[in-house]
Amino acid sequence: MPGFFFSHNMTELNGREDCKLAEGKIHKKKQKSFGADLKNYLKCMVPHIESGIKTSNTRNVMLSTEEVIQWSQSLEKLLASQSGQGVFREFLKSEFSEENIEFWLACEDYKKTKSDELHGKAERIYEEFVQSDAIKQINIDYQMREATAKKAQDPTHTSFDEAQKTVYTLMERDSYPRFLKSKTYLNLLNQLQPNTSK
Repeated sequence: MPGFFFSHNMTELNGREDCKLAEGKIHKKKQKSFGADLKNYLKCMVPHIESGIKTSNTRNVMLSTEEVIQWSQSLEKLLASQSGQGVFREFLKSEFSEENIEFWLACEDYKKTKSDELHGKAERIYEEFVQSDAIKQINIDYQMREATAKKAQDPTHTSFDEAQKTVYTLMERDSYPRFLKSKTYLNLLNQLQPNTSK
């Protein structure tokens, strides 16, 4: 079965310059075309399949056709996949809306935070995504922004649940359907499917 191998540990990518995008580092260059960004991302993430080379110290996961097809069943299934998150994030970057998935992931991480560390994380999430002048401001209405601000001052594990649900719904209704029709998703699916005789 054809497939791609994605590394779970992106810090072990041999430090190649074109892998900085995959490592989450922000380039100060102008936005290249999405196709070139995705190509560089996949180059970093995918070892040469033909050579069958796998490094022994890197955990690899095979990205199968079945997994990629499952992404089309629901946004929940897409986000449950580490590889799906990466591909969807790259798509959102092409639409200049990556703050949505970054906020959603930050909230998922926040829910797993120890109680004594909630205040610091809540403050960071609020400043980065929720406050009105946040660099990665999410698209929520004024009332939700105010309610979330109050909850973040006296944080609990559910402080960001309503805002996270709103952002999830926005991605589900807006970005996710476009992702499924995008060249990004369709090309990846076509590359993974076995060649059929024409």
